[in-house]
Amino acid sequence: MTHQLKDGGQVMQVGMLARVEGEGGMHIEFKDGKVESVQLNIFEPPRFYEGFLRGRKFTEPPDITARICGICPVAYQSASTEAMETICGVTTTPEIQLMRRLLYCGEWIESHALHIFMLHAPDFLGYESVLEMAKDHADVVQMALRLKKAGNDLMTAVGGRAIHPVNVKVGGFYRMPTVAELQRLRPALEQGRDDALAAVALVATFDFPDMEQDYNYVSLRHPDWYPLERGTEVVATSGVRFPVTEIADHVKEFHVAHSNALHASFDGKPYFVGPLARYSLNFDQLSPTTQEAALKAGLGETCRNPFKSIIVRTVELAYAFEEALRIVDAWRDGHAPSVPVAPVAGEGIGASEAPRGLIWHRYRIDADGVIEDAQIVPPTSQNQASIEADLRKAAEQWIDLDDHMLTHRCEEAIRNYDPCISCATHFLDLRVKRS
Repeated sequence: MTHQLKDGGQVMQVGMLARVEGEGGMHIEFKDGKVESVQLNIFEPPRFYEGFLRGRKFTEPPDITARICGICPVAYQSASTEAMETICGVTTTPEIQLMRRLLYCGEWIESHALHIFMLHAPDFLGYESVLEMAKDHADVVQMALRLKKAGNDLMTAVGGRAIHPVNVKVGGFYRMPTVAELQRLRPALEQGRDDALAAVALVATFDFPDMEQDYNYVSLRHPDWYPLERGTEVVATSGVRFPVTEIADHVKEFHVAHSNALHASFDGKPYFVGPLARYSLNFDQLSPTTQEAALKAGLGETCRNPFKSIIVRTVELAYAFEEALRIVDAWRDGHAPSVPVAPVAGEGIGASEAPRGLIWHRYRIDADGVIEDAQIVPPTSQNQASIEADLRKAAEQWIDLDDHMLTHRCEEAIRNYDPCISCATHFLDLRVKRS
């Protein structure tokens, strides 16, 4: 809805933006045909997780932090357990790490499938929602539901349930799934791998706006595999690389007046985390099959068009299915589910790659294992400056569009990031002022 102001400017308001998690707003001002300012306003109230973690036992973060998000709880669990194990000087077994990776595959599958087909594809196919899209593309929606279910079932088998898994603990798991339990998932995982590869080819046919951004990409890196549940170092396209334990020296959080969520800088500058960053910094660690699928889809070994993030997510979706099958086929019964962990006074950092990008936790505990301080840095807060940069570029590039089409382009620019503002309310107030 467009309102004319007394000074001749315009305010365009969108009462609700579907397919974006949380409460947020966007404010764009134009003056003399140019973009004057852009703000992504997040007015979601604080949830105080870092505050009420203080004073809790060091064993509690996996269960508490999982409740931060119903879509990516494993990311919070993985980062918190790694941080605590780092503090306590504990190294888990290769089998525990494999099972953590398998659980993370489930999260990537269910989250990427949800975003690709339910939240993002309607933009490219010209529908307001997946419900409308289903009328004309029932086969695509049915495939999406199969993919989502495969991810949920995998999380249930390993984590105890699909939402907020209960089988994760500092030191490993409460129990390991059996070979029989995992083998029952195999037909769905095979189907999912084939569906995901078909999805890469499908989304490659979408009509993508011509828009490139010169981001500083930041992601985890591991010498042996594509980063998922962990990496040995943080790398950036700026050429900087350092151990995960040093991330707090490079990433600084700060407040801005128009957002309740913290912004973040990397060596004093904006940066980008997420699928595009992972892909561009770790293409060589993808499997041969997914590398080939990506190149056939028109991607290079790097991608700087945010609108093509949907292709990258389908490549990662196929990779997660391949990894899940690899781990399931190699699994044997009889492995210890956990290693003992005794508290040690100290401070440590844990990081993983959530579907939306790099997430890291920092904790300080005392000798009795009581948490003295906690810091949780999720991907969406780190990406806020990049989102605003994309909105500015979109507004400048399509300034001659009418208000309706400009609003649509700006909404797409936000959804490229699959932002997780919260896990409840879906609300965006979009205001465009022209003068």
